[in-house]
Amino acid sequence: MNAPHASRYHEVYARWQSDPAGFWAEAAEAIEWIKPPQQIFDADAGVYGRWFPDATCNTCFNALDRHVRDGRGAQPALIYDSPVTGAKASYSYAEMLDEVATLAAVLQDFGVGKGDRVIIYMPMIPEAVFAMLACARLGAVHSVVFGGFAAKELATRIDDAAPKLILTATCGIEPTRVVEYKPLLDGALALATHKPDTCLVLQRPQADASMHVSRDKNWRSLVAAAKTAGRKAGCVEVAATDPLYILYTSGTTGRPKGVVRDNGGHLVALKWTMENLYGVKPGEVFFTASDVGWVVGHSYIVYAPLLHGATSVLYEGKPVGTPDPGAFWRVIAEHKVVALFTAPTAFRAIRKEDPQARHLAGHDLSQFRALFLAGERADPDTLKWAEEVLRVPVIDHWWQTETGSCIVGNPLGLGLLPVKHGSPTVPMPGYAVECLNEAGKPVPPGTMGAIVIKLPLPPACLPTLWQDDQRFREAYLTAFPGYYNSSDAGYIDADGYVFIMGRTDDIINVAGHRLSTGGMEEVLASHPAVAECAVVGIRDALKGEQPCGFVVLKAGVSEGPEQIERELVALVRERIGPVAAFKLALTVNRLPKTRSGKILRATMKKIADGEDYAMPATIDDPAVLDEIGAALKGRGIG
Repeated sequence: MNAPHASRYHEVYARWQSDPAGFWAEAAEAIEWIKPPQQIFDADAGVYGRWFPDATCNTCFNALDRHVRDGRGAQPALIYDSPVTGAKASYSYAEMLDEVATLAAVLQDFGVGKGDRVIIYMPMIPEAVFAMLACARLGAVHSVVFGGFAAKELATRIDDAAPKLILTATCGIEPTRVVEYKPLLDGALALATHKPDTCLVLQRPQADASMHVSRDKNWRSLVAAAKTAGRKAGCVEVAATDPLYILYTSGTTGRPKGVVRDNGGHLVALKWTMENLYGVKPGEVFFTASDVGWVVGHSYIVYAPLLHGATSVLYEGKPVGTPDPGAFWRVIAEHKVVALFTAPTAFRAIRKEDPQARHLAGHDLSQFRALFLAGERADPDTLKWAEEVLRVPVIDHWWQTETGSCIVGNPLGLGLLPVKHGSPTVPMPGYAVECLNEAGKPVPPGTMGAIVIKLPLPPACLPTLWQDDQRFREAYLTAFPGYYNSSDAGYIDADGYVFIMGRTDDIINVAGHRLSTGGMEEVLASHPAVAECAVVGIRDALKGEQPCGFVVLKAGVSEGPEQIERELVALVRERIGPVAAFKLALTVNRLPKTRSGKILRATMKKIADGEDYAMPATIDDPAVLDEIGAALKGRGIG
């Protein structure tokens, strides 16, 4: 799918390159500051410099108050759509402001103020969004922990953040079960060294929870009392460099890494992306199918759409099974969504269940303009399928929890660039992306290497890890001095397009040849019977490592698994060559994933290599690991 008209991207990127401070000063004019920035960047502050160091602001004011003041009060801010409970609700900007200011007043009653931490352990319900914004209103630092996270993992985050208060609900709801949160929270608090003073518990009708006599408070009754009394909290002035939130990266072992997001840089960068990258205008409806426990949910369910004066869809459901693979199409049609942002795994699930896209029929998607994919590598076959069935631009873009928004993308708002399937396209303004070898030297175009970002990082990126500058330096800045190490591997072609082929530990060494598992996955995914796949390098006495492909087949495939496995081995040999030494394709019913849809390749590798592994805290269904182990044992592996 080619660019429909000339893109302004190169002009805008060149403007940033020639004058970074001027570029971000102009972007900062879209934010309402309490004290506007006189200095845009201080290279001597923080670990690598700080953005808008002398400015003050309030994020909640920019997300809600100013829109109500400026005439958007009656416009929907948040549409809640929950196919798992059958509930739907819409909140205008004025109604959201009322809810958030009231909840903030309740938090103040428990002593929550500027700089205090608050843990939010919630499902995908409007109160989770109210809680985040109420913290931002008070200058308190929120840390959302994905609802249903195991007690031990929650305890480590409680100890690291040392929250004054915890906000939770009695349960989350999956398509086939109710997940009770309160027993998990009680277990975490028993394990944690730090004991918060108070827990506000939101009772959901699907599960009651026992309440600790002094610590636990009823959320609904406290908010109702505050509403009756007409109590609302105002916005607290914070420094642009003060933390807005801490978000712990998933899958960590030991002490978790708390990614810090500041207020000012976050405001400026996210506001800029809504129109320039996503092409969304104020008043339009944006649907991000993620979770507030992940960075995508923070940035594009909660903050960016509201900063921009758009309407955000909060969806408590799945891409398939709630009730069928047409779930997203219904939401888009019903709420007049102009752009959807989700993970490639969601589209692989939809394609697996409905390869002919029959569930699309009857849904009016005439106002729908673009699909954005991120969170993991988007294989070209899934992209092409989505393009064919939706007939709109399908835009892969690459970013990380640490960056808070897109590093490499295709800016719809500036005019699309030609698409190269398999590439998230080009660096966004703020990001000087390079590809280096192990010695830290640039590699020629098309050559695999480590993908890095030249310092300083732009606004919205993490300034540090929570209370641990040294760990931040060691984890991200020491491998390649002067650069942020993304820990992703790939290459940059002669046109400047970036190709992300996997994490640096997904590059395997087969008899001295460095091979990309992402490249092999691309080949496997191109087979018409394959719904999704993962390739990992497993230990081999002769060659060091050999690739093993795990494949999930589409519904209704007529060929037998053994035949398809033979075809896949031949296909990799044909497309990549004998050097890949690809001899093992395994058909499985499903792949182990985190709740955000990332495939747990490192865990699969440990199972194949017969190593001990810790159960990943973020795993969607632990039983899948037993199925993977059984499939490998059936071939004498593991």
